Amino acid sequence: MFRTTTGKRRGPAVALLAAASLMLALSGCGVDSISPGDARGKAPASDDKAGAAGAVDCAKVKCIALTFDAGPGKDTPHLLDILKEKQVPATFFLLGSKHVDRYPKVVKRISDEGHEVANHTWTHQILTDLEPGEVREELSRTQDAIEKITGKRPTLMRPPQGRTDDTVSEVSRDLGLAQVLWSVTAKDYATTDSELIRKRVLDASEGDGIILLHDIYDGTVPAVPGIIDELKKRGFTFVTVPQLLAPGKAEPGAVYRP
Repeated sequence: MFRTTTGKRRGPAVALLAAASLMLALSGCGVDSISPGDARGKAPASDDKAGAAGAVDCAKVKCIALTFDAGPGKDTPHLLDILKEKQVPATFFLLGSKHVDRYPKVVKRISDEGHEVANHTWTHQILTDLEPGEVREELSRTQDAIEKITGKRPTLMRPPQGRTDDTVSEVSRDLGLAQVLWSVTAKDYATTDSELIRKRVLDASEGDGIILLHDIYDGTVPAVPGIIDELKKRGFTFVTVPQLLAPGKAEPGAVYRP
């Protein structure tokens, strides 16, 4: 965590330090993370309620979680059509401003079709640069908006750029949110080449993986059918993040990463 002499949480101004900060962020920024396998192992054997969270036993089959950040957007309905056709569940980390508030019917559809609806903050600010009250506002405002539409309050969140620290963890714990990072990214924010996005995902995918994509960029949704088809050929089973952890349960404030 970086603080000025006045105590304000702000990222370092120097580019080299910023790059180092990002590397720390992607490993949890000094916050210990829990793997899906460890989460499953922590569940009591008799915890039937937790086991009911996922019909798939990811301790026995090769599971992978497909996740989408920063939507919904104009292409999300088409993405949902693809997922429905291919019978693949996904986890959507939704952005509040200009997304949840702009596409409430799509948010409702995501929930109604059995996907996991999760929180990606209200305005995509870097949470480690904010005061605790500001972190709470970014997360709670999105929580409220999603609950108003779906009737359910998210239990998962993904910090923008994966940047988290003890303060973010504490606020997340208070709001009942577990933090979910990833193991596979196609950097689809930097390319419209759907074949390149597909290749990057397939090259990095392993069992118990969490794939990060964005359904708001032009090249992403067209890449999804090929990703799904090839990973199915390789023996992967697609699950939501809660299913990946089952019979374990995501604990508020904890950081989960393969």
